[in-house]
Amino acid sequence: MIGAVLAVVPRPDLWRTALRQLRRTMRPGAWRERPFGPRPDPAYAQFRSVTMYGDPDHTVDGEDLVTYLEWCRSIEPFLEP
Repeated sequence: MIGAVLAVVPRPDLWRTALRQLRRTMRPGAWRERPFGPRPDPAYAQFRSVTMYGDPDHTVDGEDLVTYLEWCRSIEPFLEP
């Protein structure tokens, strides 16, 4: 996962989208549970992994994360606030 995050660091145009998606996919109360910090709901992460790769245990790489964030950014004008 660190490699995926490092792929977004040099893309400041995607930072806002990345934070927005993290907030949208975060499990409620994730800040109060160990390990502390934002992370996607495991059920959502598994769903995305199965629908994208056909494997529930696939690890997302940096290129795929950047592609996903670019897609999210492209549809943001059509989403409700």
